[in-house]
Amino acid sequence: MPKVRVAGFGVSLDGFSAGPEQSLNDPLGKRGPEIFQWFFHTKTFRAMQGKDGGSNDADDEYARRAMENFGAFILGRNMFGPIRGPWQNSDWKGWWGDNPVYHAPTFILTHHERDPIIMEGGTTFYFVTAGIGEGLQRAKQAAGDKDVKIGGGVSTVRQYLQAGLIDSIHLAVSPVVLGRGEALFTGIDLPSLGFSVKERTITPNATHVVLEKG
Repeated sequence: MPKVRVAGFGVSLDGFSAGPEQSLNDPLGKRGPEIFQWFFHTKTFRAMQGKDGGSNDADDEYARRAMENFGAFILGRNMFGPIRGPWQNSDWKGWWGDNPVYHAPTFILTHHERDPIIMEGGTTFYFVTAGIGEGLQRAKQAAGDKDVKIGGGVSTVRQYLQAGLIDSIHLAVSPVVLGRGEALFTGIDLPSLGFSVKERTITPNATHVVLEKG
């Protein structure tokens, strides 16, 4: 049965999944890239950049799984870009260039309407203004018998968690402390939402933890 999943989601030891002051130059916020050092060296990440090489290890296994079997993605407005408020023009088409990494229908949660954007490689960005429920309904329809990935950012994951709409979470807990940024679980009681730890793997770069319901 298809699931709604969070996968490959980095978090610091002190609970932050993005640094402060996100901007065009710092898409993950100040020091945000530190929580993804487990990912950048993998074969999966390098292939996403059109490059050869990279590690073929436990980190790479989790990186590969974090992009597998998804028929649709959901992203918050911050994950699409640094622009705030009404869309000023159609120039900005995301952080990823002409061929984004998703290769599937990708639904952007926003308060401001915008026409869909068809990109190379099978990615089409759809802009959803009716909230997280509408976004998930459309993503499930698009995904068919595959899973839906809640790709982030932090606020979007928190909203879907609080609504009880996520089935599985893979966290890559990196051995860094950020001190400030966007906290992932503040005020969220995962056991009361039905989650427990189902899988744990420690590498030199991260502790990979999979939590699932039931």
